[in-house]
Amino acid sequence: MEQTLWSHLPLLVRSNSKDSVEYILQALWRTRKTGLDPADRDIIRDMLQLQNESDLDPLFVCLRMLIRRCVYDNIGRDEIQKLFPSEVLPELQRLLTLLLQKFQREWRQDVLKDQGALPRLKTMTWDMANPDAEFADPVAVINLKLLNDSQSRSKESEVKFELANDTLETMLNSMYSIRDQLSNVGEASNDYLSQDANML
Repeated sequence: MEQTLWSHLPLLVRSNSKDSVEYILQALWRTRKTGLDPADRDIIRDMLQLQNESDLDPLFVCLRMLIRRCVYDNIGRDEIQKLFPSEVLPELQRLLTLLLQKFQREWRQDVLKDQGALPRLKTMTWDMANPDAEFADPVAVINLKLLNDSQSRSKESEVKFELANDTLETMLNSMYSIRDQLSNVGEASNDYLSQDANML
């Protein structure tokens, strides 16, 4: 990001309010497809106590680039702070890092909705295949029912597949990894909320 863009970030300090910076980030995300309308631009200019509206555009370009990196690259908290050069005020780095992390998951969900929601698991059943076959290797048949809520009316679909003992072990290992990742994300979110309450 060019030096001239970074030099506009300190304009956010003029708002004297975390809520104002949060409003600006949310407004930029909300209007990511259309651009800010004149009413939003006037509100933000007043928040930042700016006389010249032309000062807004370089600031918006810088913030939109930060938002895109955080949302589409799924950068973590440590990486977000590394995006800022040393000349950006440390307190401004911390504030933007916390706010970007706060909205990162919500904004990524918005992106998924824009792309079309993935189906979700409704039920899962299983049975043994050929249980009476004398020499056949034991195989389980898994039946998944999926529900797609992205359409005007929810649509149900069904997927069946076989699992032998070796593929079952591979699947279980993957599921354990998913469980651990989900637990880590939940713990990280709780840590973030605690730090946010202490720092701001």
